Amino acid sequence: MKLIQFLQATNVITRHRQRIQQDLTFAMVVENIAYDKTVEVQWAGEDKVWHTLRAEFLTACDANREIWCARTSVVASDNASLPGDVEFVLHCRIRGQEVWDNNGSRNYFSSADSGVLLQNDVPLLDIDFNPLLAPDQRYYPITVAVRHSVQPEHVFVHWTTDDWRTTRVTPCFFHTLFWDKQVKSNARNPNRDFIGVWSGQLKIDDAFRVQYAIGCKTPGGTIWDCNFGRNYITHRRRLKILTLNLHCYQEANQDAKFSQIARAIDDLDVDVVCLQEVGEPWGNGSGDWNANAAKIIRDRLRQYYHLHTDWSHIGFDRYREGIAVLSRYGFLTTDAGYVSSAQTVHDINSRKVVMVQVNVPYIGLVNVFSAHLSWPSGGFLEQFERLRAWANHKHGGNIAATFLCGDFNIKAGSDAYQSVVYTREYEDQYLAATSRNVFDEIYRQYSSNIGHRLAMDGRIDYIFMQRNSSLQAVAARELFTDYDQYGRVSDHTGYCVEFEPH
Repeated sequence: MKLIQFLQATNVITRHRQRIQQDLTFAMVVENIAYDKTVEVQWAGEDKVWHTLRAEFLTACDANREIWCARTSVVASDNASLPGDVEFVLHCRIRGQEVWDNNGSRNYFSSADSGVLLQNDVPLLDIDFNPLLAPDQRYYPITVAVRHSVQPEHVFVHWTTDDWRTTRVTPCFFHTLFWDKQVKSNARNPNRDFIGVWSGQLKIDDAFRVQYAIGCKTPGGTIWDCNFGRNYITHRRRLKILTLNLHCYQEANQDAKFSQIARAIDDLDVDVVCLQEVGEPWGNGSGDWNANAAKIIRDRLRQYYHLHTDWSHIGFDRYREGIAVLSRYGFLTTDAGYVSSAQTVHDINSRKVVMVQVNVPYIGLVNVFSAHLSWPSGGFLEQFERLRAWANHKHGGNIAATFLCGDFNIKAGSDAYQSVVYTREYEDQYLAATSRNVFDEIYRQYSSNIGHRLAMDGRIDYIFMQRNSSLQAVAARELFTDYDQYGRVSDHTGYCVEFEPH
């Protein structure tokens, strides 16, 4: 396939009282050869002035393709007219490549207030897909563009809220005056490109996750839009957890790196952040709260995060070195305590762990521990055993999940890592999200080949989840590397994992 390819565009002029505006939407398919990429639409109206519009990731299709979408609205005023007819091209920048889709050098064209334009070989398409459900949303709208040439007889949605264990079918309806009623537009249905719009809605109640495909009965049989074979998936807000060792004020350009961390938390919309090596000037033992690394990061976030932190020992002979948890959700309980035999501030193997409990909407009560344990020669095994016992004690029947997050100072696949595996209680969630086959071999089959399977895995930072938790890891990403937009901020990289109910 092409690196970038046009999928659909919508051009509608809406009229609400005295306000007239033109809404433009552009959707495209992008090959997923790297996470970091720039996707743009360059467009011009009848004035021939070209604009650049950034697209955003909408959803994954299959293993190799993603859908990206760009939207803009232009309001008519005494000083500005509407764009009217629009021509456009698509652009993608990825791994140093510059790739264009300009319709074979002819550019794409969308007439003013024409409604929907589809890629030539697309017979029907969900044009109003939203991957995220609102907190109190009970109905999910469906808007389907259908090419008139297929002679649609019946359009329907085949959907499930329990991963296809049970299914439902909901009809969609064709309304001649669809645009008139929806947005007070004069766009015709079907439009001048012979594309009609069908609509319906799914009664989802309090479901966390909805999967669906759209069918269209035609004289030649039923045709489907199933998101290029993956089905459409919309869901409530997932739980996103990030863990990162901050390197205790040892970084060059430290202040700028605190800002980079805050930007990543904002950009990725992380819910819970577990931090280790949280530095704070010693100050004769009294510290300096305004210079606490976790507080500085918290204060630079766009929205308020709750903060729980404590410290264990003197780091680098001049800092109170500790651990912390940031959370967008308020703390129901907090705790902190040593898991090491050493408990003096002058011993680097004095290791304290902090714990918080939060209530996550549509997920439930979650216990999160932020830990920085010693390497194996410094007492890892006894520290992990105490942490495990503490966490298990807190993991009651009403707890949706318990997480042990942080710098564990054990290499993936090592003997110490295997000791965690063989407890059969806590499981590596980054591995679960990124290498499911390897995860199953290690944590379900308890293979004796663990060291070999993870020989090239250099991680020492983890998000472990109690096996009896009711959540599952569905996505994960390594952050603060030499290759992402946030760059290096520590001698560790960060790991962000997303969770949803089973």
